[in-house]
Amino acid sequence: MIDFKYLANKYQTPLYVYDFNHFENQYNELKKAFKARKSIIAYAVKANSNLSVIKKFASLGSGADCVSIGEVKRALLAGVDKYKIIFSGVGKRDDEIKEALIKDILLLNLESEAEMKRVEAIAKELGKKARISIRVNPDIDPKTHPYISTGLSENKFGVDVEVAKGMYIYAKKSEYLDPVGIHFHIGSQLTELEPIKEASEKVANLVRSLKAINVDIKFFDVGGGLGIRYKDEETIKPYDYAQAILSTLSGLDVTIICEPGRFLVGNGGYFLTRVLYEKENKGKRFVIVDGAMNDLIRPSLYNAYHKIEVLNDNQEISKATIVGPICESGDFFGKDVELPKTNPGDLIVIYSAGAYGFTMASNYNSRLRVAEVAVENKEDRLIRRRETFADLIKCEIDYLV
Repeated sequence: MIDFKYLANKYQTPLYVYDFNHFENQYNELKKAFKARKSIIAYAVKANSNLSVIKKFASLGSGADCVSIGEVKRALLAGVDKYKIIFSGVGKRDDEIKEALIKDILLLNLESEAEMKRVEAIAKELGKKARISIRVNPDIDPKTHPYISTGLSENKFGVDVEVAKGMYIYAKKSEYLDPVGIHFHIGSQLTELEPIKEASEKVANLVRSLKAINVDIKFFDVGGGLGIRYKDEETIKPYDYAQAILSTLSGLDVTIICEPGRFLVGNGGYFLTRVLYEKENKGKRFVIVDGAMNDLIRPSLYNAYHKIEVLNDNQEISKATIVGPICESGDFFGKDVELPKTNPGDLIVIYSAGAYGFTMASNYNSRLRVAEVAVENKEDRLIRRRETFADLIKCEIDYLV
């Protein structure tokens, strides 16, 4: 058990706390599920990009799925093997493509014909051959929140099967492109297995047709998206997930790349915030806390559920809305939540905050971003200090006239 009160007193609030033992257990469970095949577990850095978190996964043998050159640099700095780094994303700038090619990472994951032509031109300038994969949009409904659905034709991601086939044929003929991989990712927080299997089957059949025309695909990237339990979701077991994918790959000698983020870190993270005071408006109870939507935006952005616990012994329970100090009506962590009566200073724990928590934080209302703490083998350590006002203004102060 993590002693949240001790950590809140030591590091102050608001505060993110990460259970590194949970991270390791999740990684090992997924790696074990794919043990029958060559595989790379490439941690999705966007879920939680703290350097110490990335380093933890790198120490376990993880690769990194990156969606900006900044994430690529983070992965390299944290010790991820360059040949386990994938650079994905719909809109890569020329300078990002160039830097990724110079750094000689495993591959660039391409999302359009236009992007392929840019990569080819930049590789030619550098006198290099760019290892690439192409993101196929299988037009499969992932049955998740529309904001985190990525595998339908209406989404901005990837290309359809026929376009992808044409791109592979072009790349095969190019002196500066090396089409070594294929990729699909239908969405995040997936809790149903059938759409994943259906997408994998569709893309595996494309690989078979490509091999028939001597396009040698070596990496079969199944993306990420494995869901976690926030409330009462029925989640997919890693073994069942792996078996569903493996069942579609008969006859194919490929290395599987899996890009989990939320699955690895989501339920190993906690957001700690203290009660400032309570108020009541015409019978509606509000609990005002020192944390805010700039620290954890998922409830405001997605109307996402997070378990909320007050660490006190009060037995007087009623519905309350937990809100922060931001000047926005959307600044809340939970609405009409059954909570005990609180007093100023009471500690509140918001669960399942390890993924898309701090990584989506901002300085809105000139609020300082909070500290991050790792707990591993019952030892705690600071892995990001709390920002100061000097940090907040450091990119502006020299231009103040």
